[in-house]
Amino acid sequence: MITVFGSINMDLIATTERLPKPGETVSGNSFSTAAGGKGANQALAARRAGASVRMSGAVGRDGFAEPALALLKQAGTDLGDVAHVDIPTGTAHILVGADGENMIAVVPGANGTMTAEDADAAIAKLSPGDIVMLQFEIPVPAVERMLTVAREKGVTTVLNLAPLIADAARLGRLADIVIANETEFERLAGEDNMDATAREAALTRLHAETGQTIIVTLGADGVIAARDGTLHRSAGLKIEPVDTVGAGDTFCGYFAASLADGLDFPAALRRAAVAGSLACLNPGAQPAIPLAEDVAKRL
Repeated sequence: MITVFGSINMDLIATTERLPKPGETVSGNSFSTAAGGKGANQALAARRAGASVRMSGAVGRDGFAEPALALLKQAGTDLGDVAHVDIPTGTAHILVGADGENMIAVVPGANGTMTAEDADAAIAKLSPGDIVMLQFEIPVPAVERMLTVAREKGVTTVLNLAPLIADAARLGRLADIVIANETEFERLAGEDNMDATAREAALTRLHAETGQTIIVTLGADGVIAARDGTLHRSAGLKIEPVDTVGAGDTFCGYFAASLADGLDFPAALRRAAVAGSLACLNPGAQPAIPLAEDVAKRL
């Protein structure tokens, strides 16, 4: 069983020919809404990869709550731990340029109500050998409590260091497996503007210090990871991206599901990298997450 302890949002998406510079207004081409939130995205990715998944989070009692949960429900995700609170459902305001790059502002809403007590309630349902996935779109005390107690219970903790927060490096040390992009990894390592050689050296050093599995996603360049004293690399697919919004979350969900399914580490990395690439071929976060059979075809 994979439990995702994290955020649930509605994404409000506008497309433009190019992303605006600070203080600039640009004309939009289209507008749409889609279910999102890093926690919910990763839960759906794990479920579409074939894992049994429980979502633990919060939504409001507003018009966004039902559509925010719709794809999770449709996929058969256990939603029994999703609270309905008197604060609006979280939202993400997304601009997507013609080249597929994006800018995002997240308003936490109901996600901000999650507490250490909610973590305790979720932990009580976990068993040794389960996997719990976390991100930073819910309050730090809730994340820290889950990381600390889940590990004590023998549950494997997977922490995605996104969105980047001030406590990322400290909290990153509490997880069994850390997944970060290049910028997030620099915060974890305490170094800036690393080239490939410096990144590899920092990854080797951190892994030796902590014993953690550390995974760094590199966009079009694939992924590099350290596990059990060995560096691993895996490539994604060569694609022309349409929208990169859900790629990282798709990677995380597919990676966790692959571990839960018993795949060895290199195979799990490769499957997750391919899934992340496929998520860039369609607009939106959750709607773009590929099905397991589509990933299998590209493997």
